[in-house]
Amino acid sequence: MPQSLSAVYLHAVFSTKERRPFLRDLDLRTSLHAYMGGISKKLECAPLRIGGVEDHVHILARLGRTITQADWIKEMKRASNLWVKEQPAPPPGGPAAPLSEFSWQSGYGCFSVSVSNLDVVSAYIDHQIEHHRKMTFQDELRTMLKKHGETWDEKYLWD
Repeated sequence: MPQSLSAVYLHAVFSTKERRPFLRDLDLRTSLHAYMGGISKKLECAPLRIGGVEDHVHILARLGRTITQADWIKEMKRASNLWVKEQPAPPPGGPAAPLSEFSWQSGYGCFSVSVSNLDVVSAYIDHQIEHHRKMTFQDELRTMLKKHGETWDEKYLWD
């Protein structure tokens, strides 16, 4: 075959370091998600949906043919980390610490998504605010890990 084709969809999720609520301000969070979408596009990983709440982000994207999953997430985290630190302080009620202290956790979860489940995962990401009224990020990640048959050690899961 003279042409290389690929249709690999990924659902990535990662938290702020120590799950600190740096992204409490909706305007900041919305702008961050848009910025991350731009980063993903530049990496030739078409973003389908990006969302989350004050302490973590979910990204649904089609992985590009020329980048590894690890390099995609590494660059998404690196560039967005710098971007957040450059933003002006949000209004009162924002994060407990200055944005200059912002950081993503070192790890991440990344799960394959079949084409038939893209709508389901998109809706899940769209409804993060409602979802997290009932469940913590830690319980959400544990549930995702179980659903995908992953094993983990709690002492290495959180930072």
